[in-house]
Amino acid sequence: MPDLLIELFSEEIPARMQTRAAEDLKKRVTDGLVEAGLTYAGAAALSTPRRLTLAVDGLLAESPTIREERKGPKVGAPDKAIEGFLRGAGLTRDQLEERETPKGAVYFALIEKPGRPAAEIIAEVLEATIRNFPWPKSMRWGAGSLRWVRPLHSILCILSDEAGATVVDLDIDGIKAGNTTRGHRFMAPAEISVTSFDDYAAKLKRAHVVLDGRERAEAIWQEATNQAFASGLDVVEDRGLLAEVAGLVEWPVVLMGAIDEEFLELPPEVLQTSMKEHQKFFSVKNPKTGRIEKFITVANRETADNGATILAGNQKVLSARLADAKFFWENDLRTAKSEAGMSAWVENLGNVTFHNKLGTQAARIGRIAALAREIAPVVRADADLAEQAARVAKADLSSEMVYEFPELQGLMGRYYAEAAGLPQEVANACEAHYSPLGPGDDVPSEPVSVAVALADKLDTLTGFWAIDEKPTGSKDPFALRRAALGVIRLVLENDLRLDLLSLLEWRMNHLMDLSKVFSNPGAEETLKKLQEIQASTPWNDEHLKRLKQRVEQEIGPAPEQSSEYMKVFMEKAHDLLSFFHDRLKVFLRDQGIRHDVIDACIAMEGNDDLTLLVKRARALEDFMKTEDGTNLLQGFKRANNILSQAEEKDGVEYSYGGDRKFAEDATETALFDALEAGGAAISPAIEAEDFAAAMRGMAALRAPIDAFFEAVQVNAESEVIRRNRLNLLSQIRQVCGQVADLTKVEG
Repeated sequence: MPDLLIELFSEEIPARMQTRAAEDLKKRVTDGLVEAGLTYAGAAALSTPRRLTLAVDGLLAESPTIREERKGPKVGAPDKAIEGFLRGAGLTRDQLEERETPKGAVYFALIEKPGRPAAEIIAEVLEATIRNFPWPKSMRWGAGSLRWVRPLHSILCILSDEAGATVVDLDIDGIKAGNTTRGHRFMAPAEISVTSFDDYAAKLKRAHVVLDGRERAEAIWQEATNQAFASGLDVVEDRGLLAEVAGLVEWPVVLMGAIDEEFLELPPEVLQTSMKEHQKFFSVKNPKTGRIEKFITVANRETADNGATILAGNQKVLSARLADAKFFWENDLRTAKSEAGMSAWVENLGNVTFHNKLGTQAARIGRIAALAREIAPVVRADADLAEQAARVAKADLSSEMVYEFPELQGLMGRYYAEAAGLPQEVANACEAHYSPLGPGDDVPSEPVSVAVALADKLDTLTGFWAIDEKPTGSKDPFALRRAALGVIRLVLENDLRLDLLSLLEWRMNHLMDLSKVFSNPGAEETLKKLQEIQASTPWNDEHLKRLKQRVEQEIGPAPEQSSEYMKVFMEKAHDLLSFFHDRLKVFLRDQGIRHDVIDACIAMEGNDDLTLLVKRARALEDFMKTEDGTNLLQGFKRANNILSQAEEKDGVEYSYGGDRKFAEDATETALFDALEAGGAAISPAIEAEDFAAAMRGMAALRAPIDAFFEAVQVNAESEVIRRNRLNLLSQIRQVCGQVADLTKVEG
């Protein structure tokens, strides 16, 4: 079985595209080979800045001969039907075979597709792959029609076995496949002939090309840490930068340089960001002081002066970059320490639009500050500090440093707040309020930071919900799913008891100003839509009355139609709560809690208290894993099914509870006793939020319910006995339903 080696040699491929491109090459070629009948033992894809390489081991020398039998039309069928069958089979009428079947004589075609040499198939597959390669961006050059990420210079494509290597015959826009490649652009640019993958990899290594990107990355990291260690320093770990730099060089040469003394007092994050973004340098810090003192750069060649000239050039460019950063830093500090302080930046944000339907950044800051004050007591934060922190948390968006390096927003806010002499809790909130940014990000725990972080994310969510800019499918341009997950993690990991629905309703009301709704020329249509949903709105009058009072306190007397208006923003608030529940399902499923268990708990009252909801779900999940839980669920479902069918048939609701005096069997009496004891145990446990105790109370019902169904026929001949037993089943539903809606649990 021969081995296949492919190399596509071009100008430099952007580092961010290399890994994906290598995988795309592997998938498209191997899929194409398998579809054509060529199986293989293994395949590996590799990449450097100038080449994509694919090695396929144990490939079939030719595709197998395929014999296929096709059933055609009946003998005597219309000529058009027979001719169509012949065209599809690629045969003539005399090649058809007649066979008797239970439905009469039928034509059959025996089709034989002979195998094809591997080289022929490879040429077709590789040409289709190259011409249709899924680069994020591609270009044409010269007069040809071929598109590639950068000009493609050569194609190496050989099949090798014990007899030697054979070049696959392939020509794409004048680029003819061969058995040659080139080494390092500067250190070994001569042409190299190869006979196999092992020969190819070995000769490239001698020509100063490290083919495996992982090997390049490991070599860079090893040499960088060794050089830093020799100077008593540490390299700041950055796996993303390491992968990028490994994609910029074919022969990595690690060099360490010094940062000018005048820049060492800059915040380490500023130095690190500037060097990473502009120069692709690694930061080297002093573990004793935490200061960034040196940098690591990776050259793509060895030089006679051991990199001295390269370092000198890099240091010159770096000094110019850091001079800009120092200028921004000093200007920003002067502003932060001035009499106006960070408030001047906040005022500037009045000229920055957050969203054309949600106003400016300054208006948004005002909303966040009001919400942070309202949330503060719930998170055990000082309300004044929470409001103060919210008002300056985004001030650094106007700073020169954040304008140059947006990724430093929040962090620079902390530095500037400290320089302005603000309380440390306020400064910390400036940095922490953006968190958590993802599933692996740390969650703030300081009360003031938590209050501002929650206010920030809730304002974002309610704002975009108010203007109907919700995520759709995979599209989420405003990162609302991430914001919702951030709220969930802030609440759960800080064990907060938040009346989430009330907060959402109130914030939605702030965003949907009554005066704007009813002074709008389209108010009549708005009211018409409101009236359409009014009859089906589930909220009670007392709830509406309370909200109306809050509206009047905030913006004055409400118009006559305010009840209908409030139903609209309540509708939006409930829809947003459902969105939180969807994100919570994803979050809990990742922790091993079943989706149906979560649904059963979401169906209960108080489902906007996420901490309570999760506590209930975890207890129910643990209970469902036990034998008692599994069997009780079956008993509950049996009771619920019988009861639901009887209620539908009889047109009545059996919800009054059974009467012990009509019990005919000892198991009935025992079930009455168990339900009475279970209710007495479960209800206070639920009230005390002791869900483990509630589950133990449920477990005690398993045996009496099982015994009842084994001994008793619910639909007895006596109508009195039947109705009493159905009412007894309703007690099972009522007692068990205190814990969760078990009808939603599968099984």
